[in-house]
Amino acid sequence: MQFLKFNHQYYMGVDLHSRSAYLCIMDWKGKVLLHRPVPCDDPGPFLNAVKPYQHDMVVGVETTFNWYFLSDLCREHNIPFALGHALYMKSIHGGKKKNDRIDSRTIAELLRSGMFPPAYNYPENMRTTRDLLRRRHKFVHHRAALYRHIGLCFYQQGKKPPALANIKKKTQREEIVQSLRGEDLRLSVSSDFEIISSLGRVIVGLEKRIFKRAKHHNRKDLHLMMSIPGCGEISAFNMLYEAHDIERFAKAQNFSSYCRTVKGKHVSAGKTYRSPNQKIGNPYLKWTMSEIAVHAGQYSEKIKKYHEGLLKRFPRGKSWAVLSHKLTIAIYYMLKNGEVFDETRFVGG
Repeated sequence: MQFLKFNHQYYMGVDLHSRSAYLCIMDWKGKVLLHRPVPCDDPGPFLNAVKPYQHDMVVGVETTFNWYFLSDLCREHNIPFALGHALYMKSIHGGKKKNDRIDSRTIAELLRSGMFPPAYNYPENMRTTRDLLRRRHKFVHHRAALYRHIGLCFYQQGKKPPALANIKKKTQREEIVQSLRGEDLRLSVSSDFEIISSLGRVIVGLEKRIFKRAKHHNRKDLHLMMSIPGCGEISAFNMLYEAHDIERFAKAQNFSSYCRTVKGKHVSAGKTYRSPNQKIGNPYLKWTMSEIAVHAGQYSEKIKKYHEGLLKRFPRGKSWAVLSHKLTIAIYYMLKNGEVFDETRFVGG
C-alpha cells in the first residue's frame, strides 16, 4: 500500500454524500479549525468555508459515487485535491463508532499524518467517454443474461435450446417463441427478445459515440493495442480508458495487480493465506484482459499452441489466468516502450 504525503499548513477532510458534505479543517499541528456540514447542491458554502485557508491547503475525499464535481471545483479554484481509496481507508480508520463528523476528521488526520491511501483522480476530459464505455459494458452483460434466460426456458421443458447464433437472428425469433409450450412462457421469452432488440439499438448508439470520441484521444496507443491478435476496438478502448496513463504504474507488477490478473496473499508467522481483498483493482480491466486472452487464442496459431501447452500443466481456468497475466505484462511494455505486439517474442520462440 502506498501513501500520499503532503506538506501544507491546512488539511481538509470531506465526508461526501449525495446532498451534503461534512468538512473538517485542521492545521499542521492537528488543531481543528472548522468542523461542520455544507450542502452539495451549491458550491458557495464550500468555497466560503475554505476561503481563509485555501492559500496553503489540501482537500481529501473518499472515492464516493459523486466525487467528480468536488475534484473539478477544487481544480477550478487551484486547490490541491487528493482522492482516497475507499477500501484502504476503511481498513485504516474502521472503528466501533462511525458518523460523518468522525469520518471527516479521520480523513483530515490521514492527510496530515502522511497516511492517505490514494486512488486515481481521473482527468475530466476523458471521464465521460470512459463512463460511456462502462454503460455499454453494463448493457452488454444485461443482454447476455437475457440470452441465457431464453436457453434456460428450453431446458425447463426438457428441450435443447437453439444455437446462440440462431437466437441472435431476428428472422428466427418468432419461430423460437412458438416452439415453447404455454402462453406464459412464450410471453416471457417474447419479452426477452423485445428487451434484447432495445438494448441492441442503445448499444449501437453508444458505440458510435464512443468511436467518434475515443479515436481522437490516444490514436498511437490504440494502434498498439490493435496489433494484438483478436483485440478489437472495444477491448482496446477499454484498456486505454481504464488504464489511462501507463506511466502511473511504476512496474509491470503494479499494472497486473490493477488489472486483477494476479492473486493477493497474506503471510503471517511463516504461513501463507489467500488475501480476502481479491477484488482490489479494476473490474473492467479484468474483464478486458479475459476477452483479449480468449480472442488471442482464437486468432493466433502461436498463442493457441502456447495455451495448449499451459493446459497440460494447469487446469483450464488456471491456464487462461496465466495467459491473461502474461498478456498484461506484454501490454504494459508495449504501451511503455511504444512497441507493437510480437507473437514470436510473446510465446518465447
